[in-house]
Amino acid sequence: MPRLLDPFRLLALLSLITMATASDAETASSTADAGAAPASASTQRPPLRSRSDIMTSDLLRQLPDKEVVSLKAGTDDFAALWRPANVGEPRGVIILLPGEGESADWPRGIGPLRRGLPDHGWHTLSLSLPDSPGPALPAVANTSEGAAEPPVEDPAAETEQVAENPVPSEAGYLPEETAAIPSELVSDDTKTEETVAPAAPHADQITERIEAALSFARSKQPAAIVLLGQGTGGYWAARYLQHVAPSDVRHLGVIQPRQPEGQDEPLVQLIPTLKLATADFYYKNGRGDPTAARERLKASRRIQHPAYRQVGLPPQTGDSQADQEQLLRRIRGWLDNQT
Repeated sequence: MPRLLDPFRLLALLSLITMATASDAETASSTADAGAAPASASTQRPPLRSRSDIMTSDLLRQLPDKEVVSLKAGTDDFAALWRPANVGEPRGVIILLPGEGESADWPRGIGPLRRGLPDHGWHTLSLSLPDSPGPALPAVANTSEGAAEPPVEDPAAETEQVAENPVPSEAGYLPEETAAIPSELVSDDTKTEETVAPAAPHADQITERIEAALSFARSKQPAAIVLLGQGTGGYWAARYLQHVAPSDVRHLGVIQPRQPEGQDEPLVQLIPTLKLATADFYYKNGRGDPTAARERLKASRRIQHPAYRQVGLPPQTGDSQADQEQLLRRIRGWLDNQT
């Protein structure tokens, strides 16, 4: 007859079995986590497209192919919108620069002008500009005439984007890239990423796009070339003319010009000091605009600018079509007196 185990020995044996089972489970869990880690690390989300690229893609789907031209700025291709003049003898080319957060066919200002000016003898070439390196802008409205509003973006996705894609500095570098990394800590993947050249600074990107637009405009052998910018687009147009001073661009128009964040050169030192035929359009009821406009007017008088004209636009009525026709008439009037 087998001997029964002593109760104390039985209890000790059960404890040993329990401890061995727990150890095996912990080892299996650690092995599974170790195997899953590389898979998780190797999974990378594709880079999110910029707001400017999304708006441009929407325009390309909505507009006829004959209005779209592909231009090359440095190593990048970008889309611009072209409309030839509806007359036998065109008066020239107007290059339109939208403001920050606006598309090449923005429904206020840029879009109506690019469609309306060809009826009065002008070719129009409307540019898309790269996003500023600052914080993301709020959701934009419809980007072309008769277009539906783009889908509202998921705030959670935007939070993930900011976390995964930190905002570069004005020079185009991320904060992490300014510190040296010991060579022994650099993985093969990191070394591969270091061989990729950083993006050009924002101002240089815009300069390259303006130069590409001017090259396209010159191919049409126009009688005149006009730069016309709205909002921050007016700033970039004036800055380009101040720094580059092309001899065949003798007219500048700005609509509610605004200085972009991160740019040191104030508008009052850019626009009035250009010895070009300049039209400075501003809305009289615009917040902050009348005061800034007066400062630009005073600066032009101090240097006795030969052809600076400031035009105060009446308060907007809320009737979009009427307001845009009013702007078109004022710009036409200025152009008629210049060419």
